[in-house]
Amino acid sequence: MKALIERIRCEGRNLGQGILKVDGFINHQLDPALTVEMGREFARRFAQAGVTGITRVITAEVSGIAPALTTGLALGVPVLYARKTRPITMANGVYRAEAPSHTKGGMVELMVSPEYLHPHDRVIIIDDFLASGKTIAALADLVQQCGATLCGIGCVIEKSFEEGRARLAYLNVPIVSLAVIESMEGDQIQVREWEGAVSR
Repeated sequence: MKALIERIRCEGRNLGQGILKVDGFINHQLDPALTVEMGREFARRFAQAGVTGITRVITAEVSGIAPALTTGLALGVPVLYARKTRPITMANGVYRAEAPSHTKGGMVELMVSPEYLHPHDRVIIIDDFLASGKTIAALADLVQQCGATLCGIGCVIEKSFEEGRARLAYLNVPIVSLAVIESMEGDQIQVREWEGAVSR
């Protein structure tokens, strides 16, 4: 994902406290062509890792929706996003998990309706960032609550210095990153491609 890495180098900003500003092309304003390319790349790398038979992509609202959508499009499967507030249309008996919000502070509740996540599903998680791993762990918890099979995790940007990958090792699934931030000091953002693309 050289195009993604170049955008991070050119437009990414370190706001301190581990927060990387990339909202010109991922978190607020989207680059449609780049986002479509991300989805195709996730699909390609999961196929390389031997992940097959996916029936559903899951993410958390809001920033994970765009890359999850293009991944679902590339795979030809539905995309489910965990809600942070429960609408009146959501069925009773929802699956729930909590995760901390790095950018908003405090804990957020993630909810998924049993209408759209089933025990026979084979699921991959897609999110914009892998940092501490706690949001992805909460999504994995939702998958496990319904008895579905978690087959892989994909993140657009991994902040390797926060060690989220190691914290998610217990899930024993391939983890795909499109760009890896090794360090952020002042205006210096060290970013590279994930070598080998996939690890367990």
